[in-house]
Amino acid sequence: MTLKKPVSGKTSRPPASTSAAPSPEAHGATLDRYDVLILRELQQDARLSNAELATRIGLSAAPTWRRVKWLEEQGYITGYRAELDRRKVGLGVLAFVRVDANRNTGTETRALEDAIRQLPEVIACHYISGAGTFELQVMATDLDAFSRFSIETLLNLPNVKDIHTSFSLGEVKAGGALPLTHLKAGGA
Repeated sequence: MTLKKPVSGKTSRPPASTSAAPSPEAHGATLDRYDVLILRELQQDARLSNAELATRIGLSAAPTWRRVKWLEEQGYITGYRAELDRRKVGLGVLAFVRVDANRNTGTETRALEDAIRQLPEVIACHYISGAGTFELQVMATDLDAFSRFSIETLLNLPNVKDIHTSFSLGEVKAGGALPLTHLKAGGA
């Protein structure tokens, strides 16, 4: 049997809000300061437990978890992966390859794009302005392996006219963390 609370006869009102700012758990259509903090922390260490992430950004675990899920669902976080030392796994050569296409028609460019996507040695590919059509980042075990790859594979891709290569002589900065400082001004 359930007992009902006696009614006092007074009309009850919801408690007045003490602040106009949304609660840390509320989420609008844009990023707020907690979202930016989550993105920054996960870029630095994607292996953080939810509890550790919550501690670092100043929220409790449940709203932090909901925010991470929202960021994933909205496409801000597109995946998680380990960063490998390319030299330790035997990839001593990093080359930047400009690819010149014979013709830049839609059909031929799509065929070249599709072929490039299938090459595991190509770790990044960008359309570029200026001379050339694409700029590739290519990894190989050594110069001989790169030479074979460029002659036997790259030059035989559909619609390739020529390639121009520059080699990395040393990394000054590597890693994929995106700068987020521009988001802090508009989100908090």
